[in-house]
Amino acid sequence: MGVGAGMNSAPRAVFLDRDGVLNRAVVRDGKPYPPASVAELEIVEGAAAGMARLKNLRFLLFVVTNQPDVARGKQTLDEIHAMHTTLRQTLPIDEFFICPHDDRDGCQCRKPAPGLMFEARERYGIDLSRSFLIGDRWRDIDAGRVAGCRTVWIDCRYHERAPSAAPDARVLSLSEAVDWIVRNSEGNDDCGHQ
Repeated sequence: MGVGAGMNSAPRAVFLDRDGVLNRAVVRDGKPYPPASVAELEIVEGAAAGMARLKNLRFLLFVVTNQPDVARGKQTLDEIHAMHTTLRQTLPIDEFFICPHDDRDGCQCRKPAPGLMFEARERYGIDLSRSFLIGDRWRDIDAGRVAGCRTVWIDCRYHERAPSAAPDARVLSLSEAVDWIVRNSEGNDDCGHQ
């Protein structure tokens, strides 16, 4: 059993990847890349309404995002924070958890490692076994699985490998992911508005 399992008073969360989930990824040759600036940032349709539904169910909403372009010298943390300020102005996000490292750094925060979710658990007392992760890449789903969350894969048909373990749900959009979580979260407080 996960940490806090059976303790229904512990907060639960929905962890959301950023690029390809909340905002459109820039896809080149079938591979997703982050927007380079606020000017390129395009929030996906239905994101605000979907996240409001999750907030109505009393989920904490955390963005967990790999941003290796910082380590690669292609983007600054200031540019990333500017994009997050823009996202926060539109979406009810409780906190951003960012990994600025590349694979060679060997950190525990770069997905598929679960460090970002563990950091949120420590900071907020999250019950990961009652939480969900929504992602569009194998790294997201693998990280959510290791952390003990239920996982929802937005399959954008990128030219890359699939998750190591099957996600709990496979959908085509953030709106579909929210619908699945609303249907599958115990004790939902949505008053039947599904």
